[in-house]
Amino acid sequence: MSVDDILGSERSTELTVPRVPARSGDERRPRVSVVIPAMNEARNLPHVLGHMPKDIDEVILVDGNSVDDTVAVAQANWPGIKIVKQARKGKGNALAAGFAACTGDYIVMIDADGSMDPREIPRFTAALDAGAAYAKGSRFAEGGGSDDITALRKVGNWGLNFMTNVLFRTSFSDLCYGYNAFRKDCVEIFALPDHADTTQPRWGDGFEIETLINTRVAKAKVRIDEVYSFEFRRMYGQSNLLTFRDGFRVVRTIMRERFGFGAPAEVPAGQTTTAA
Repeated sequence: MSVDDILGSERSTELTVPRVPARSGDERRPRVSVVIPAMNEARNLPHVLGHMPKDIDEVILVDGNSVDDTVAVAQANWPGIKIVKQARKGKGNALAAGFAACTGDYIVMIDADGSMDPREIPRFTAALDAGAAYAKGSRFAEGGGSDDITALRKVGNWGLNFMTNVLFRTSFSDLCYGYNAFRKDCVEIFALPDHADTTQPRWGDGFEIETLINTRVAKAKVRIDEVYSFEFRRMYGQSNLLTFRDGFRVVRTIMRERFGFGAPAEVPAGQTTTAA
């Protein structure tokens, strides 16, 4: 069976994301917003914010009801940082809340645990300056790497990449990596659940968020450029990522986004989503 047999004649309608002027002396420099979801990351934030490029226009920290000094540390290390409180649990809900609060032309999503180097941000925004709508971070592109990914997760990532590339006709090398940047217009393409609704968890609130975003920009057929990135080990604390549970959620997301099944539109009441 060929890829065309699997996909049939259905193809997504191409969406055109307006071009923001590139950085030059004659045009307005695009404003850059950085969104950092964080829950109990007080020990890591001095490193993350300390390496943030000084010309970033807006930093938004989305606090997942931290019980440590996350908010105070963030405010001390980046005066003027915008603090957003998320309504539900999960990284996806935190990112949706952060995106909604952004005022920049470009939005960068980065983790608070020190695994992603903020000094790489200019590499991502350069891809957007060059015409990409979405700059996809990759640990497996030439120049990238990881000190953190295990052999099991690497094999799993390869399998998920293969599945996505066949079903969506993409060429991702690192589907699940969460270091990405995009033009603000892409937020509409993401079509994320209402971030402020507190009634019950939603599909997309957890670690499946990166896959959901990546597949939706692929279906929109906007220009996606991969940007090499190096992932470090988390500095302090424990990750909430669980390989098999969250890998299964990614598979369900791929199937739902391609065929319209595999996950409910909303997570049943009482079922928690992956924490941020």
